[in-house]
Amino acid sequence: MSTAAPSENLLKHLDYSVVQQCMHCGICLPTCPTYDITREERHSPRGRIALMRAIADDRIPLSKEFAEEMYYCLGCLACKTACPAGVDYPHLFEMARAEAERSGVLDSAPRQFIRWGLLKVLFGNYWMMHLFGRCLYLYRALGFQTLIRRSGIMKLMPQRLQKMERLTPTMERRFSNELIQYLEAPAQPRYTVGLLTGCVQDMMYATINRDTADVLLAAGCRVVTPRGQLCCGSLHAHNGDLELAKDFSRKLMDQFDLNEVDAIITNAGGCGSHLRHYDRLLADDPAYAERAKVWSAKLKDIHEWLIEIGFDKQLQALNLKTSPQRITYHESCHLAHGQGIVKQPRQLMKSIPGLELVELPESNWCCGSAGVYNLTQPDTAAELANRKMDNIVKTGCTTVATANPGCLLQLEKFSEIRNIKLTVTHPVSLIAEALRRGQ
Repeated sequence: MSTAAPSENLLKHLDYSVVQQCMHCGICLPTCPTYDITREERHSPRGRIALMRAIADDRIPLSKEFAEEMYYCLGCLACKTACPAGVDYPHLFEMARAEAERSGVLDSAPRQFIRWGLLKVLFGNYWMMHLFGRCLYLYRALGFQTLIRRSGIMKLMPQRLQKMERLTPTMERRFSNELIQYLEAPAQPRYTVGLLTGCVQDMMYATINRDTADVLLAAGCRVVTPRGQLCCGSLHAHNGDLELAKDFSRKLMDQFDLNEVDAIITNAGGCGSHLRHYDRLLADDPAYAERAKVWSAKLKDIHEWLIEIGFDKQLQALNLKTSPQRITYHESCHLAHGQGIVKQPRQLMKSIPGLELVELPESNWCCGSAGVYNLTQPDTAAELANRKMDNIVKTGCTTVATANPGCLLQLEKFSEIRNIKLTVTHPVSLIAEALRRGQ
């Protein structure tokens, strides 16, 4: 982790061996969505690393163009999976964006206001976030969204705003705290786990959190779900605000008794990739460094944990009576590339009686969601989403599973835009549904 002072260039204070690891072999090129679209070297992982190195060596100044290039990167981490040299691109990527923000080359009054309102005010306040979610729920439930769309008023708005409106999320009526008690336990618990409810996941997909709790209970886990959980800081770290990311990580860890639990469970691929690295994020924090190491060691993705405790075998042994179903699976980039969790979700879904898993072409190719990328780079995001939808259609399946709230939203909205009949769900919800039907 960088030890640079706030006024110093973060790229210059990286372990230089990390920057030099890239051999410029080009194996990452076919895996990079932005390079695939543009065929421009600067839009590739090795091109971006070359720019970082040039800045670290004082061969070029840190410019607005460099900062914009870092934000054109999806951060999908497919290059990390492909790289034979083990380049730590996620760390370089975060440091480059943080340096772009520190330098102020992208600063403008509107941009700074949006970042402050989104990163600090909205995602920094539990009640503000839920108020926002409740307003969005009422916006749709009371028919305002339908009224505005049918009125044609959106056609008078800028194209960018029209594209953003099409992606307006559908909020659930109840949040996780209303669906899950602080402590729930089976008759004979074998493990105790802490359940992360997330922020976007909590507002948009609280029922997935309920399904996660139900599956954990069926697997013999005592489930502890702290109230009022804040954002994990992933959004902040990926958008260049490492100090806020650190602050959120401390607050979240403080809500869990790490001595009480065998594991901390996350069901969101993008969050999980960040949550695993609290140890690195807080390595220089004397008050939290050791606690962060324990946290990172206990952090488990739901699929990873269920396989680890043998729940797939337990699921098969139940002989559940379920209806035949064909589904396909889109891999969350940060679950597959960031956490290396590829086999476990498939293994669990194949353990569900009557479920046929059809492999999705380019299953680990980014869908274009990438945090807030579909808002900041709508054209590229739409191109990737349409490519993903084309591949889903090829499978002939009308249900697709994915394990990240951003991916869930992206697939839902583009199936609506293209008028494709498609149910988008989470692998853990398929398991919960099978358990309920079987009973």
